[in-house]
Amino acid sequence: MSDSFVIDAATVVTPEAVLPECSVRVEQGRIAELRPGGSFNGSDPHLDARGKHLFPGFIDLHCDAIEKQIEPRPNTFFPVDIAIHELDKKLAACGVTTIFHSLSFAELEVGLRSNGMAAKIVREVNRQAPTLRINTRVHTRFEVTDGGAVPILQELIRGGEVGLFSLMDHTPGQGQFREVASFKNYYGPVYAKTEEEMDRIIARKQQAQNGDALTRIGRLTDCCREHLVALASHDDDCAAKLDWLQQLGVGMSEFPVNLAAARAARDRGITVILGAPNVLRGSSQGGNLSAREALAEGCGEILCSDYAPQTLLHAVLTLDRLGLKPLHEAVNLVSRNPAQAVGIGAKTGALVEGLAADLQLLDLAQGFPRVLKTFVGGLEVYGSC
Repeated sequence: MSDSFVIDAATVVTPEAVLPECSVRVEQGRIAELRPGGSFNGSDPHLDARGKHLFPGFIDLHCDAIEKQIEPRPNTFFPVDIAIHELDKKLAACGVTTIFHSLSFAELEVGLRSNGMAAKIVREVNRQAPTLRINTRVHTRFEVTDGGAVPILQELIRGGEVGLFSLMDHTPGQGQFREVASFKNYYGPVYAKTEEEMDRIIARKQQAQNGDALTRIGRLTDCCREHLVALASHDDDCAAKLDWLQQLGVGMSEFPVNLAAARAARDRGITVILGAPNVLRGSSQGGNLSAREALAEGCGEILCSDYAPQTLLHAVLTLDRLGLKPLHEAVNLVSRNPAQAVGIGAKTGALVEGLAADLQLLDLAQGFPRVLKTFVGGLEVYGSC
């Protein structure tokens, strides 16, 4: 498409409503005007979108699909730059226009979740970002039992390499893994670890949890606040923990493990992030809180893809179909709300005049949803028609 073009007669989803037969004019990479029920004259190219939906591009704050893209099988690694570019193609095809690749710093765990490998990938993602189709940022996840990660993460934060930072604690016996067996059952098969190896990993994590974790957390959250990096927490399980996190400046709670924690976050003004795979499947993989239940209780402002970018669109449509959210509110969960949570809402995240033309054109009429085109800053980065 040219620098200026018109999308004609689409069903346009704005933050407040669904507008049938609405035309959108794009100029110099921005949404210049919405015209419900009308079109635009002039010589600009026109894209006929009758019968199609126009959504804002998805903004995904938590996606660790990059880990499997680099290490598709245990101890089998692809070149990091190739993995980044191949995943970029897939994300554009899923309607994602801004991605926060989630990378874990967790030396006491397994696979890519080691400090050296994670730091290498963070730097490579940022190095490749200008050449990628979609807006690309990094979400660093800090396992609080990992003391060695602190100086590495401080360097990355100070260097502008981090767009979002979260705290997580996968120590068995609390949070996501309330039962030791659930930790073993997850990590053992995924990373091909024996029972004895898993016992050693668990023992190291439990010992480290009893160390100076609070000091480590304080140093890193101070660094994030100093450099205006948004803060989140992971797998919160009680109100007391959320009170403490709020004092640290944490503004988002990812995947609260029970409804009480989700309500506590909501009541404190902490943004609740839920998983799109959970919405689509109807339940949590680990037997924790159902995202549908949380949303039905008014707890949940953002959906993220977690590990499966293809679930974002299906989750949005599922919420609309089940009557849990009208379509425009469901779309806000994956566009406007995440943009606002990380401070980019004045630039992107909604079909609003003046914002970046980060858009996706969809066919929802054939019984199975299909992304037809994805635009980033008005440039077509994916097309299937």
